[in-house]
Amino acid sequence: MKITRTDVATRMKMIFIEVLDVKATDLPDDASIVDDLGADALKISQLSMMIEEEFGVFITTELMGQLVTVGDAIEFVAARERDGI
Repeated sequence: MKITRTDVATRMKMIFIEVLDVKATDLPDDASIVDDLGADALKISQLSMMIEEEFGVFITTELMGQLVTVGDAIEFVAARERDGI
């Protein structure tokens, strides 16, 4: 059974909360991971590692840096889950 975008969003937001020490209310899809949530290079690396661990989806630190918003990151993982990649 494939997981839904909502399932991915819920799990992804838990990762953002843990790594970036933010509240769920600070995580709208259009929140910038760097500008709004204050992620630096180390935090971006931690996010990519935790996403890989949680979903089995490999995201290089460079690619994670290109996913500008929370929604971008969620959509990237949801697409991989949907496509079975």
